[in-house]
Amino acid sequence: MAYDLSRLKTAISETEEWLRNELSGIRTGRASPALLDSVRPDAYGVKTPLAQLASVTIEDARTLRVIPWDKGNTKAIEKGITDADLGVGVSVDDQGLRVNFPELTAERRTLLKKLAGERHEQAKVTLRGHRTEAMNGAADAEKAGGMGKDELERIKAEIQKLIDAGNAAFAALAEKKDEEISR
Repeated sequence: MAYDLSRLKTAISETEEWLRNELSGIRTGRASPALLDSVRPDAYGVKTPLAQLASVTIEDARTLRVIPWDKGNTKAIEKGITDADLGVGVSVDDQGLRVNFPELTAERRTLLKKLAGERHEQAKVTLRGHRTEAMNGAADAEKAGGMGKDELERIKAEIQKLIDAGNAAFAALAEKKDEEISR
């Protein structure tokens, strides 16, 4: 009986996707609609994701345009963006809102790099947990008589290869984000 590694592969890809999403929410020198994904204005009495209340487009390299579908939500959206503490300026006009991203200072770049590093470390810790779970599952299968010692060692080596590949992918994502922040 071969040990099934599909759960581990799925867990690694889910963790990679989580890291990719977390890193996309960290601001770089350019404005990106993904930076406002964490904004949840209080509209209609409920905290609602900004994407469900307005369209967000890039106006220029450092400005986003937020156009609410219901003009009555403009104040709530403005408050939500301000409360999110993204270090941005918000101005309201007759069409909607402009979100201005100031030039990054050296101090802010350092903080953003640290934040990206923390997210990378969280992903690595999660990956170690997946590795432990998979190794224990393989050991339990061997104890139950489902495989021999040689097969167990082969499975453990395969698990480690998957974990190493996951770590390499995480490192590449973190390095790319680091470069974006440095520009």
